[in-house]
Amino acid sequence: MTNIDRLAQIVSDSESIVFFGGAGVSTESGIPDFRSAHGIFSAKGDIPPEVIVSHDYFMLHTDKFYEFYRSKMLFPSAQPNSAHRYLAKLEQVGKLKAVVTQNIDGLHQAAGSTNVYELHGSIHRNHCMRCGRSFELKRILDCDGVPHCDCGGIIKPDVVLYGEGLDDEIVSGAIEAIAHADTLIIGGTSLTVYPAAAFIDYFSGRHLVIINKSATSADRMAELTLSDSIGEVFEALDQRNII
Repeated sequence: MTNIDRLAQIVSDSESIVFFGGAGVSTESGIPDFRSAHGIFSAKGDIPPEVIVSHDYFMLHTDKFYEFYRSKMLFPSAQPNSAHRYLAKLEQVGKLKAVVTQNIDGLHQAAGSTNVYELHGSIHRNHCMRCGRSFELKRILDCDGVPHCDCGGIIKPDVVLYGEGLDDEIVSGAIEAIAHADTLIIGGTSLTVYPAAAFIDYFSGRHLVIINKSATSADRMAELTLSDSIGEVFEALDQRNII
């Protein structure tokens, strides 16, 4: 039995699947990850990217933050790939109960998923730091420099920067979903970013599956590991009509 056969059997037998994903889910849509050789954090400059995407840097050098943010972190033309689309299908038939993602691109929702816990926020939500008014991504893309609200306040993306905490309500929902799942599929993440990586400790279901091109710290606990493209794996399941 091949790994795809085993995964197909697990998905077919499961009634409550949760998918926990990272940057590797979106790289196949043309969005770079953060820590690979060609990732966002590989950019050379006087100031490390990790510093630029921090809360303190945003507050002190908002113009420089937005210069980096627009050029390195926004990909408005990106489209959902096979992984996003297959997960949406699993939700539609009732098998997938939630997607927990570390990504901020909104591609799961664009593919049709509705119960998505975005641990690190979303580029599609932005707010005025003075009056709280909400803005779509278009407002950020359509202006140069620092975007401002009509009230004069600075508009800030609803993404979690270094030095900021995760949203308590989203964290609670993600943990509850993982705790009640009979199958947890982890994909496109090396499980090195905390506290998100620790969420899998709440899983006590039957099947733990990891799909990632490189090894992860949780491989030894998994029933099944696949070192393959997550898009290709899910496309293979989709072609077999495994839902």
